[in-house]
Amino acid sequence: MIRVATYNMRKAIGTDRRRRPERTLEVLCELDADVIVLQEADRRFGARASAMPFHMIEEHSDYKPVPYDTRHGSIGWHGNAMLVKKTVEIVAKDVIHLPSLEPRGAVLADLRVGGVRIRAVGMHLDLSGLWRRQQAHTIMSCVECRVEKMPTVLMGDLNEWSANGGVLRDFARQFRLAQCGRSFHARRPIVELDRIMVTPGLAIHACGVHHSAASRKASDHLPVWADLAPE
Repeated sequence: MIRVATYNMRKAIGTDRRRRPERTLEVLCELDADVIVLQEADRRFGARASAMPFHMIEEHSDYKPVPYDTRHGSIGWHGNAMLVKKTVEIVAKDVIHLPSLEPRGAVLADLRVGGVRIRAVGMHLDLSGLWRRQQAHTIMSCVECRVEKMPTVLMGDLNEWSANGGVLRDFARQFRLAQCGRSFHARRPIVELDRIMVTPGLAIHACGVHHSAASRKASDHLPVWADLAPE
């Protein structure tokens, strides 16, 4: 069984408007996932460095960041990042350029988790429905064009308020959506903005929203998770 999760960590700024990366890391450790994709993982201004210092991740968790080497001090690509357990082998990695008015991107990694090969993609889609749909098609095309095929999981903040339209309808043509539940706003979740989707070849055995005292304060989003296994 492979546990995956996605979390919009809001630059480690909680619902109390305080930046506390140690609280964000506490939530990640609670999840205990093999693969976690993050959104808004970098600070917005200045050098746009990682909101969680690298040494904090190394010294106080079982995770390591997938090294995309895109900008000094950054943990990922346009705020998207991927953490994996230290026992997970990173076979390949790539970034995906997304069409948008403002800089947007997605991250991809081919991983070996306990002997199982999977491909993981993390994303944070646009607020505009028009741009969202273009970005979704770009990501699906990128996955489809990879030379080596393998079971794939897409995760992230889709910014899609529709229950089954928009990009959800587009993704559903190729991917099965996990019914994780409402993740936004953390204090009173009313909508499913954060999603996990899988290709045929991966079975969803369980999924949900991670509720804890720390997660309700660490960000305005709650993390969502899924337990997957090869079919």
